[in-house]
Amino acid sequence: MDRKRSCTLCGGAVMLLLLGHMTNALEVPLDPKVLEGLPQPPTITHQSPKDYIIDPRENIIIHCEAKGKPHPSFSWTRNGTHFDVEKDSKVIMKPNSGTLVIDISGEKAEAYEGVYQCIARNEHGSALSNNIVIRQSRSPLWSKEKVEPITVQRGMSLVLQCRPPAGLPPPIIFWMDNNFQRLPQNSRVSQALNGDLYFSNVLMDDNRNDYICYARFPHTQTIQQKQPITVNVLDNSPSGERAPTFMQPPGMHSTSMVLKGDTLQLECIADGLPTPDISWSKVNGELPSGRFSFHSFQKTLKITEVTDADGGDYRCLARNRLGSNHHIITVVVRAAPFWISAPQNLILAPKESGMLTCRADGNPKPTVTWSVNGIPIENSHKDPSRKIENGNIILSDVQTGSSAVYQCNASNEYGYLLGNAFVSVLAEPPRVLTPPNHVYSVITNSRALLDCASFGSPLPKITWFKNGQSVLDGDLYIIHKNNTLEINVARPVHSGKYTCIASNSLGNKENHVYLEVKEPTRILRQPEYKVVQRNSVAEFECKVKHDPTLIPSMIWLKDNMELPDDSRFEVGSDSLTIRDVREDDEGNYTCIRNTTLDQDSASAMLTVVEQPDPPTDLELTDQREHSVRLTWTPGYENNSPIQLFLIQYEDSLHKPGVWVNMTEVSGTRTTVNLELSPYVYYSFRVLALNEVGLSQPSAPSRQYRTNPAQPDVNPSDVEVIGTSPDSLTITWKELTGLESNGPGLQYNVSWRQKDVDQQWNSLSLANVSQYVVTGTPTFTPYEVTVQAVNDYGPGPTPEVVLGYSGEDLPTMAPENVKVSVQNGTMAVVSWDAVPLSTVQGRLNGYKVSYWNLRSLHKQDPEPKKPQELIFQENETESLLLGLHPYSQYNLNIRAFNGKGDGPSSPNQIFETPEGVPGPPADLKVENLNLDSLVVKWAPPVEYNGHLTGYLFKYQPINTTDELGPLKELLLAANETSVTLDNLKHSTRYKFYLNAKTVKGYGPTVTEEGVTIMDEAMTSKQVDIATQGWFIGLMCAIALLILVLLIVCFIKRNKGGKYPVKEKEDAHQDPEIQPMKDDDGTFGEYSDTEDHKPLKGSRTPSNGTVKKDDSDDSLVDYGEGGDGQFNEDGSFIGQYSGKKEKDTAEGNESSEAPSPVNAMNSFV
Repeated sequence: MDRKRSCTLCGGAVMLLLLGHMTNALEVPLDPKVLEGLPQPPTITHQSPKDYIIDPRENIIIHCEAKGKPHPSFSWTRNGTHFDVEKDSKVIMKPNSGTLVIDISGEKAEAYEGVYQCIARNEHGSALSNNIVIRQSRSPLWSKEKVEPITVQRGMSLVLQCRPPAGLPPPIIFWMDNNFQRLPQNSRVSQALNGDLYFSNVLMDDNRNDYICYARFPHTQTIQQKQPITVNVLDNSPSGERAPTFMQPPGMHSTSMVLKGDTLQLECIADGLPTPDISWSKVNGELPSGRFSFHSFQKTLKITEVTDADGGDYRCLARNRLGSNHHIITVVVRAAPFWISAPQNLILAPKESGMLTCRADGNPKPTVTWSVNGIPIENSHKDPSRKIENGNIILSDVQTGSSAVYQCNASNEYGYLLGNAFVSVLAEPPRVLTPPNHVYSVITNSRALLDCASFGSPLPKITWFKNGQSVLDGDLYIIHKNNTLEINVARPVHSGKYTCIASNSLGNKENHVYLEVKEPTRILRQPEYKVVQRNSVAEFECKVKHDPTLIPSMIWLKDNMELPDDSRFEVGSDSLTIRDVREDDEGNYTCIRNTTLDQDSASAMLTVVEQPDPPTDLELTDQREHSVRLTWTPGYENNSPIQLFLIQYEDSLHKPGVWVNMTEVSGTRTTVNLELSPYVYYSFRVLALNEVGLSQPSAPSRQYRTNPAQPDVNPSDVEVIGTSPDSLTITWKELTGLESNGPGLQYNVSWRQKDVDQQWNSLSLANVSQYVVTGTPTFTPYEVTVQAVNDYGPGPTPEVVLGYSGEDLPTMAPENVKVSVQNGTMAVVSWDAVPLSTVQGRLNGYKVSYWNLRSLHKQDPEPKKPQELIFQENETESLLLGLHPYSQYNLNIRAFNGKGDGPSSPNQIFETPEGVPGPPADLKVENLNLDSLVVKWAPPVEYNGHLTGYLFKYQPINTTDELGPLKELLLAANETSVTLDNLKHSTRYKFYLNAKTVKGYGPTVTEEGVTIMDEAMTSKQVDIATQGWFIGLMCAIALLILVLLIVCFIKRNKGGKYPVKEKEDAHQDPEIQPMKDDDGTFGEYSDTEDHKPLKGSRTPSNGTVKKDDSDDSLVDYGEGGDGQFNEDGSFIGQYSGKKEKDTAEGNESSEAPSPVNAMNSFV
């Protein structure tokens, strides 16, 4: 066998045919093209359940469907004997089906109860259904009985029995009262699994006459009830408290059996007073994680999908305060038969071998038997190719026509399994079932699976090729048992065409598929964590990179669910915007970008923050005379931690409605001790602050009043101000209502002259903040105090404040004023200080006033405004800067104090000497000639003395801005222009001019000018393009080029410019062919321009081509000498008629350039 077939052997068994990825699909494919002409034994495809409970009010339908080739026929057995369907008019078998429909109208359903089995057969074998047990559902009536009232003492246990009639299936039990209300159940009163109602102990409230047990039968949907039970509870001899004992199950130990895979329910109900608590545990083990649960108030332990490991001892413990008791339940796990390896269909080629296996397990171990076509194998005909070993059927050297259906039956006391498996002997060439040219698309670095589902008998061998190269099973490629080719990590290099070839002894079949490896979808810009304020906008970005051949879609989720249906959520091409954010928008937002092949996702949290909620529950404790403790409960911080709490108070006595900041505390504190002032009606409130802002204020606390007291502070900011020479004003800052500490607030104002032995003058004032003392000497020091007093006493001893009475103007001017001129712009002034006794106040300094009277060389039209300098009181000398040279100045000095200026000193007149002059004005260059020019100016605006002349300098500047030699001229003071001769033509000059006094030269002014161009030189610079010799030279060159182009034109067209493409191809003229290869313009014409004559070619009007115009003719092509027909035999003159039209269309791609055109393009 080939390698694939050898892989199918396991323990000597032949591996079955694999179709696609379904390793267990070992049957002939259902593809009609494949099925055509292929035989197949029957296979049961649908059947009714083994235990079939029917509703007696409806028709009985027993399903049996099968497939095969040819289509199978059907028959039935009933209770082990043949069931003749045709003889019973009430029974119909559906066409092309084995399904029975039994009409029970007018009949009793019991008549059709029994065990049914369906047989589907064709010429290749017979398949059997399960034994289907048909039973009618039953809901019998409750047997009539007289229910006696039950009398019980309070505290005793009680069981109310239900005992419903046996139904099929069993009924569902529940307890209700006369009003159809369920009776309340709890740990004391509960319903057992058998439907009885258990009371661990009875209370007086249990006394009632309507305990009714109901039974609901699910198949018939009927409900029946038992007669009401009356319970009379007596209290004449109540039961005392007792330790728990078990009511159900009784005793210390019991056993429970459960089938593997079913649900186990263990129950413990205990008697006791007080009501016991029930707990469960497994002895020597743990309860199975994830599969157990407690019900009926811990009284029932439920374990689902029971396994062998669930067997063992379980302990239920009942406990109350008087003691405890336990009960052990031993769980025994049994198992109906279950498949380990069910028999599988075999498709074999003639002379092949195979094996049918049937492995089942159960508890107890099931018995396995084989049948062939429904007949026990020991009773069937002997087949030398078949034998049984270890419960398996070994087939060897099978022959055509030996197809059959084998049945394996595994049974024990808890059930049975029946499995059909056919053996089909076929000889078929290979067929590839995977669609041809199928395109597989995968993402880079993912797994690629290329199918090659095939069919054939013998089993075809599959070989894979990529682009003609064999694909071997190895690291890059994995060939699975079902012949699927796997590329574990697909890369773009793996894209391409793949071929699979299926071959067996009867032939070969190939199929082509294609693999496309795409770029993965990746989110480049992920949404980021957002913290936004309420009512603002939140925006998440989600930009993706993807394969250009795939179109990604975008889905946004909130907390893994769809976005709310709200217009505030706007989904863009690569973003999500949430407007007017609310608290419920907070959560985890996920962006999913997916294509048909892959997806990528990213998530980010949105946190909505806002100001904290206001604190609540303000409470005042630890109340003292001047302090109180304030405590509060913080409000919700709204996702932003509280940084601090702000405590405010309202003084409803002095400033009602006004809230004042009192103190701040850390955001981690919820209490603070507040220092209080006397005589205040306090109300407090608290505000919380986080990063967003302050919360709303809390509700105010209750009012807290402090007792009055004498003031503990005096007025602040006490000042003594002299406002007039004979008075002083005392001012202070009044106390606030909070500082008054009590009613009757006044201010005791006291004053006396300093350093004079006299008593304090005092008076009391209220509701004022100043007092004026009159009749004081000028600028005299005084001591002043201001003390707060209320009805409860004076405040602390006040501080003494020193001040002066008002000032008056100084009475004396500075004397001995001297001015020393240093130069034309600076002078020094000095004076003697005034005696302090004449200042009549505090000397603030001196004011020096000076002004320019006139210039010494001309009369000023307007007097100058005086200038003023201020000097400190200890200065008696200063510099006067910025004086104007050669001018006359006036000066005086006066002392000043806080009241104002004293008298001025006598005026001092002084003169400044000459200085250098200012710059000449209005320098300009005029009368520009070829070698001369005139420079003019005006005298300086500021002479600053007597002008003695001008210094004039000039120098040339070349084209690179370099300066030439400098020449100087000394000019008289009355000159205002100079003429410069013998200059260079077309030259730029730079001019410099300074005015001069006896003190020297003043600032320089500059100007530039250019001499004009020489006309003789201008006349020589004639445009060369207008010279005759140049025109002649250009004409000669043009003529030479024209001649050369004509020669080239003749050479390139030599040998025929005929629109006869076929003849040119046939002759392959060596002169024409290179021209074609060079540019395509000469030689062969294009298909669309075959009939266009060349511009400039000479074609007579009669359509003939003159032999003199070319070295070749149509004779050279073997077509005769007249040359008057074209390729298709039409008259060649028709082409000359199109010449002008084609030329007018501007189709230049196929026309030869004329000499004129060539000349134009050259120039």
